[in-house]
Amino acid sequence: MNAVTKSEAAPSAALASFIARASDRADFLRCAGLPSRRQEAWRYTSLQALDRVAFADAPVIDEARARDLLTELAADCDGPCVVFINGRLSAANSTFPQDVELKATVAPMLQEHPLAILNAALRQDGVHLHVPEGVDAGEVRLISINDGAAPFSTHPHHVVSLAPGARLTLRDVHVGKGHYLSNPFFEFDVAKNATLTHVKLQQESDDATHLALVAAQVAEHATYDSFTLTLGAKLARHEVHADLHGPHAAAHANVAQLLGEDRHADLTSVITHAAPDCDSRQTVKNVITDAAHAVFQGKIFVDRVAQKTDGYQMNQALLLSEKAQIDSKPELEIYADDVKCSHGATVGALDDEQLFYLRSRGIELPQARSMLVGAFLQDAVDLVTDESLRAWLDGRIARWWERRVS
Repeated sequence: MNAVTKSEAAPSAALASFIARASDRADFLRCAGLPSRRQEAWRYTSLQALDRVAFADAPVIDEARARDLLTELAADCDGPCVVFINGRLSAANSTFPQDVELKATVAPMLQEHPLAILNAALRQDGVHLHVPEGVDAGEVRLISINDGAAPFSTHPHHVVSLAPGARLTLRDVHVGKGHYLSNPFFEFDVAKNATLTHVKLQQESDDATHLALVAAQVAEHATYDSFTLTLGAKLARHEVHADLHGPHAAAHANVAQLLGEDRHADLTSVITHAAPDCDSRQTVKNVITDAAHAVFQGKIFVDRVAQKTDGYQMNQALLLSEKAQIDSKPELEIYADDVKCSHGATVGALDDEQLFYLRSRGIELPQARSMLVGAFLQDAVDLVTDESLRAWLDGRIARWWERRVS
């Protein structure tokens, strides 16, 4: 965690524009500043490209334009669907779920995190969902669309709480057009015996920056099960903090990152085991081509009371060009003596023998490469247990790959 301290340096254009819009939170934001590579947690991801950009308030989009954007970029919004356009709720295009309350209150999390401070200073709308005790709310789609010509930024804040025994699947979609910074903050409170499934697609515009923060509190016998597919944005960071504070709690934070051109994507996670008999799982797959750069920073923290912890992290990267890069930093910090924790990282290229085998059976090279990339990613995608969600993710991956080889 980064403490808020006074910054003596003159603010960058980006920070100055945020401070000017922050009203009563301006001094707090001025002191906190934006994260830099001088901070260990941001060592591999620089926000320097934002320094010269003055981000304005997001333009207001009328409902008709919102409907067009929804059709063009998100395509499907069947069933309960909550739509945000440029950080504002689009009520006319939303279908609110039954059996789910639209307000919830939880204790604020990660208050000193730089992304949380930025979000708090410029906070916009956000969906606050509460699933009552014992209710299976099914699937809710949360669609965030950004659209505008001049640089602007959005800072939605979403809170989802599940009462004991409740269940919810959140399909979380981020898409857009134009030059913008998207800074969503999610707070999840998963009570005893509840299950929250969070499947996220990040397919922001080619000129966008996406800086997302997730904080999840997971109680006894509860599960936070997440999968994130990163396909878009010029610069992206998805950061997860999961706190397992009840016995037999579980957190799964699985990810696939597909990067091309000179894009940069960072997956950072901190899984805290603060109770006994909890388990955490993390499988992160990266497909990197051209001069793209991926980052994985994953930490498992085991408190001294967290005996019988079972923690696992695996980060694997497939480099498809000589300039592609991966930085991997798995980390274990363990204070209990009866635990099972492991992590690993592998980096490689497509197997020439496998390619030769496929070519020898008449398969064209682009298709052979596609088959091997798909097989590499399948271990991560298969961790999504819902068949329709898995098929949806497979389709998005296939379209990304088709654009790469066309």
